[in-house]
Amino acid sequence: MIKPLLRAALLALLPITAAGAFAEPAPAPAPSTSGEPYELVRALQAAQDGIANGDTAAYGKHIALIRQIGEKFVAADPGVWSNPQNGQAVVIYLLSGGGPQIVRKLPRDKLNVDARLFDGALAYVEGRQDEARELLKDVKPRTIPSGLGGQVALVQGALFARTEASLAIERLDDARLLLPGTLVEEAALRRQILLVGQAEDFDKFEFLTQAYIRHYRNSVYAGDFWQRFSTGVTQSSLALDERRFARIVTLLEQIDRASRLKLYLVIARTAMVRGRLVVTRLAGERALALSADASADRERAHFFRGASQALTDEYDGGIAELKALDRSKLPERDLPLLNATLQLALDVRKPFAGGTVAAADKPPVTPARLDLASSAATLARAQKQFGELELLTRDRRP
Repeated sequence: MIKPLLRAALLALLPITAAGAFAEPAPAPAPSTSGEPYELVRALQAAQDGIANGDTAAYGKHIALIRQIGEKFVAADPGVWSNPQNGQAVVIYLLSGGGPQIVRKLPRDKLNVDARLFDGALAYVEGRQDEARELLKDVKPRTIPSGLGGQVALVQGALFARTEASLAIERLDDARLLLPGTLVEEAALRRQILLVGQAEDFDKFEFLTQAYIRHYRNSVYAGDFWQRFSTGVTQSSLALDERRFARIVTLLEQIDRASRLKLYLVIARTAMVRGRLVVTRLAGERALALSADASADRERAHFFRGASQALTDEYDGGIAELKALDRSKLPERDLPLLNATLQLALDVRKPFAGGTVAAADKPPVTPARLDLASSAATLARAQKQFGELELLTRDRRP
């Protein structure tokens, strides 16, 4: 008897629960600027998390919210600062864009907060980087409350990026772990992508890119991420391994067409001056597919594809493509590279002086009479051209 009654009750509730499941989600409440300091800071973090999700309205309002919270901090009863949550909120406020001039007005002797965290955060936002590093270097983000720990880890990632890149990457991992789905994680991904690229860790570079696309592709700061991504790709060897070129292509598909074309041209040139001719050709062909007819970009794409062919197994087609180029459309810095490539390709096929096809039927001359003058000169010219190509590797501009 109980089971039929229970089944009937569930069936009666089903329309209500189903409607609730498929209804539009209720709009998020507007951030409140009343209450305890830690509650005010939570409202600020909620607004900033909206920025990470592409809420441009939140981006426009969060500066005003920071100012309002600062005013409430200054006006708060001194007794509230004995609460450790409120002391930690001051540090989070600083690291979330709060003004140090506001924090300096608070009763320092009343603040219940770790002195290292407070002084380190203040030094960081005031630009005293060496002092901030010294104060925060031994702080373990996972040993403090996650809301504060994630913020501190993000700052440590910035502070140690140049001096201890491996530590910075580790701390940015902490930031993502402690505050997933927030602006802190979004910022950690943006900062980490460049460090991992410089470390030539392709697997992690790919993982971070996919994580950003999955969660934050609409972020107000997405442009900064893709700029760092581009730098990581073009100033490292990440894109120069032909075995993973298809994976690079998949990542680049997430970028707008114009930026993708620019990146393929940079990759093609970088690969060429480093002798990675297979990648030169692959990137050149991608650039050809993306470039407009008769454009300067298309001419450069033809240059890179032709060069890769002329110096490998499609000599005749490559030379023809290089000779057909409209030099006036190439940037001036590419002309020496084009000349060196043509000369090198021609030297490779240049016959020895006095040699004929019929000579192949004659017995070889004795080593004592072998004239190496012509071949030595050719080799010297080739080595000179390779030297010029090597010098050009210093030019990394797109």
